[in-house]
Amino acid sequence: MRLMFSLLLFTTPAIAQDPAVPTFTEVSARAGVTHTFAGEVDYMVGGGVAVTDCNGDGFEDMVIAGGAAPAATFVNRSTSGGAVSFERVTSGAELDAVLGVYPLDIDSDGFKDLVLLRWGENAVMRGKGDCTFARANEDWGFVGGDEWSTALAATWERGQAWPTIAVGNYIDRKEEAFPWGSCTPNWLHRPAGATGFAAPVELTPSYCALSMLFTDWNRSGTPGLRVSNDREYYKGGQEQMWHLDPGQPPVLYGDADGWKRLRIWGMGIASHDLTGDGYPEYFLTSMADNKLQTLKPFEGTPKADFEDVAFAKGATAHRPHTGDDLRPSTAWHAQFDDVNNDGLADLYVVKGNVARMPDFAAADPNNLLLQRADGTFMEASVAAGVASTRTGRGGALADLNLDGRLDMVAVNRWDGVEVWQNDGPESGPVSASVALMLALPGINRDGVGSWIEVRTGKAVQRREITLGGGHAGGQLGWWHFGLSDATQAEARVSWPDGTEGPWQAVAAGTRYVLSKGAAPAVWTAAR
Repeated sequence: MRLMFSLLLFTTPAIAQDPAVPTFTEVSARAGVTHTFAGEVDYMVGGGVAVTDCNGDGFEDMVIAGGAAPAATFVNRSTSGGAVSFERVTSGAELDAVLGVYPLDIDSDGFKDLVLLRWGENAVMRGKGDCTFARANEDWGFVGGDEWSTALAATWERGQAWPTIAVGNYIDRKEEAFPWGSCTPNWLHRPAGATGFAAPVELTPSYCALSMLFTDWNRSGTPGLRVSNDREYYKGGQEQMWHLDPGQPPVLYGDADGWKRLRIWGMGIASHDLTGDGYPEYFLTSMADNKLQTLKPFEGTPKADFEDVAFAKGATAHRPHTGDDLRPSTAWHAQFDDVNNDGLADLYVVKGNVARMPDFAAADPNNLLLQRADGTFMEASVAAGVASTRTGRGGALADLNLDGRLDMVAVNRWDGVEVWQNDGPESGPVSASVALMLALPGINRDGVGSWIEVRTGKAVQRREITLGGGHAGGQLGWWHFGLSDATQAEARVSWPDGTEGPWQAVAAGTRYVLSKGAAPAVWTAAR
């Protein structure tokens, strides 16, 4: 039951204390990250980054889309608690025409693989465990197609040894003169036994997808596939969610399921349980006002009926929050995570004009929305030093130097990638965090589809482990939880097979690997 709980959570107190603002230092050049997402109209969307540990040293590396330029791999050379530092290497992933990059251990060999979304044939790249990769389309039966691919989500369906990968496609590449109404079909790549993929199934109708996310929105144990679509080019379209029962054809949620028609310039999806009721909220980026969706109050089994609470929560982010450009914003990547370690999920939004659209802001600063204790958000990017007005696309929040604080990345069109190191608050107490990594034997080694809970006193944080959402990139590795002033916490995992582990003690300032049926294993960096 969510009726009274939801009503209480979304009643805003008259006064809420402002959260501590972390300070960031822009370190891109010093850190060795020099790269640009390049190209003209074929690369007006995309520009993502994959953040994952591709060589097993515990530090998260980056593979960044290049558009008309080759994609680039940056191996993390930071030391624990030291300066953020990367080395650009030749990895085998230097394909051109790459719009999106997603990390995933496809064959469950313990090494991170990549899926590269391209203007043309998509590619799956087998990871060798040393941040080098080799094409695996033919070996794995993966049909890359020849479209304009712009979104991806992945999950493991029950009983399957290989993942199911959804790919979102954009407008017809051949309709340059009049692209409106030319959205091409999305694809669902399902396993063919235990050795690879079957031919993709078309997910139709398709409406020019720019973000996808497999998410267990109703905690049924079977994730649905949310698809965020760009209304600029579709005719008769809307936002979508597909129901996928294992072994059955996908079915769209509709009116009978509670799904309401919503039409936005959908560009990114971020999800997090913001209210503490066990169900995720969804932030949907767009042009002008963005949406923050929560399930409507219900009794019994929830329907797919969401309401927008962005205005009430101060999270519309609909126009520039600084400067004198008052035209509407254009938002792309979005991510919830706790940048100030106070135990509340904050929201990072990367912004930038599509190109030079005159009706939308040209100087469009990124957002860093810090969550208050009452669930509302406070804009802090200027105070934090991260209010970039470059033409943003993809991004990430990740602890790049393992100091317990989340750093920030933005991928920009026609301009250099930006990396900011989190230095913590300028004054006041320094809050602690704990970092957790999931490890399963056999298939789905990273536990995609799990839920991690961290409890401090009566407060419980919940995170669904997903691969997708955001804009054109994804993360897989350490999962960060701020603990405020707590020195101890408890953690438990609801695994993809439905089993729930026990609450187990974890200490602030520590990293743990969580495995089914075992005590949390402390992990320590070698450098």
